[in-house]
Amino acid sequence: MTHRQHQEAADQTTPAQQAAQADARPNARKVFMRTYGCQMNVYDSERMNDVLGTEGFSATENMEDADLVILNTCHIREKASEKVYSELGRIRKIKEERALAGKDMMVGVAGCVAQAEGDEISRRAPIVDLVFGPQSYHRLPELLAKASGGTKVVETEFDIDAKFEHLSERAARPVLKRPPAAFLTVQEGCDKFCTFCVVPYTRGAEVSRSVEQIVTEAEQMAASGVREITLLGQNVNAWHGQGANGETWGLGRLLRRLAEIDGLDRLRYTTSHPRDMADDLIEAHRDLAELMPYLHLPVQSGSDRILAAMNRKHTRDDYFRLVAQIREAAPGIALSCDFIVGFPGETDQDFQDTMDLIRRVEFGSAFSFKYSQRPGTPGATMSDQVPEDVKSARLQELQELIASQQTAFNASRQGMTCNVLIERKGRHAGQVVGKSPWLQPVAIDGPEDLIGTIQAVEITRIAANSLFGRLIAGHHDFIGSTADGHQGGGI
Repeated sequence: MTHRQHQEAADQTTPAQQAAQADARPNARKVFMRTYGCQMNVYDSERMNDVLGTEGFSATENMEDADLVILNTCHIREKASEKVYSELGRIRKIKEERALAGKDMMVGVAGCVAQAEGDEISRRAPIVDLVFGPQSYHRLPELLAKASGGTKVVETEFDIDAKFEHLSERAARPVLKRPPAAFLTVQEGCDKFCTFCVVPYTRGAEVSRSVEQIVTEAEQMAASGVREITLLGQNVNAWHGQGANGETWGLGRLLRRLAEIDGLDRLRYTTSHPRDMADDLIEAHRDLAELMPYLHLPVQSGSDRILAAMNRKHTRDDYFRLVAQIREAAPGIALSCDFIVGFPGETDQDFQDTMDLIRRVEFGSAFSFKYSQRPGTPGATMSDQVPEDVKSARLQELQELIASQQTAFNASRQGMTCNVLIERKGRHAGQVVGKSPWLQPVAIDGPEDLIGTIQAVEITRIAANSLFGRLIAGHHDFIGSTADGHQGGGI
């Protein structure tokens, strides 16, 4: 997964979204969905397409052909809302052109920007017919009906239990064949209130789906062709769901249950908080072959002073001890991380503490950002905001160090044989692409009928962000890894 895919606002119209449309009749209404930001938004967009499919909508990649346009927005990146308004300006012209041709177009804004700025969106962009937050997409038919009647809809109430119940009802229905890898939301919201973050305000408090809800959806996904599931949550390892007997499960126990599902061969989860890495979850990395040797574990800063100002409630030494415990349980694991550079009050020494942490841990990859103020968060009103040129220089230095570690990690894969889930066609004829256990893209020469299978692949060449390999004869639909993947170095 690239830096852009992780959090930068970007088009994410996926084959899964398009394939979810069962109604492809020529006269069917068409929906254009543009998704910005994180994996949870991608998951939400796919579920919105599921809902709209039952209402007679089919997906289109051309906005000009759409009867309904939905922007599923993200509020994490700098100037996220301004990017939405800019896109709405372009949509206004298309809507006007369609009106001149006697064609209607409805426009919706969903997601975290909608949650944070619902009434403001309606005021600034009159072309928008409905605004709804991330907890309301299951009500799309009702909201569309209101908007079709001429009512401007702004729906930003938190009703996450109803959303989860809808997901469970949807999971009981048959669907078209899905891609080999998919996301599954198990938890939403966050109670941590880091001083730089808007998630508690746009997604609400931490809420976990029940074991039954998750297992039912995972079984349905496996039955429709999914072989790898990534469990999603704003703070996924804080998940504590209710089991059948009323007892509370943790994420480690849930992973063990999901590993029992026939056809479901690979498990991942993201994004985690260091404070919620329970022992049973770490032991799952030791015990489960289905749990891939990759963990995204954001630390944000290597300075105790800045960590305290961020309200992270862990120290750098806490992080070092946790990493050592994880690597003792799973020596082959690849760690990735998030870093924020230039948080208010960050000194040169604070920044060097972060660089020291990176050198000591040795990451396989990382995502790094300059701090940007988020209205409504404590960080936005802090004094000692770091000058932009200082943040830029520090970010460049940090990213050069991370890039060198990623290159070294990828180079350590060369010559290994590992399992690769083949997911799609490659750029070139006769090429297919999949994911390694450590989440790198792997390109190999092979026929398209390999898509959906797990193959033993020898890594023969590396690039900055991907690997290249060759199929190992006689190992069709290979399960498990033949290499321990030990990263080497680090604490």
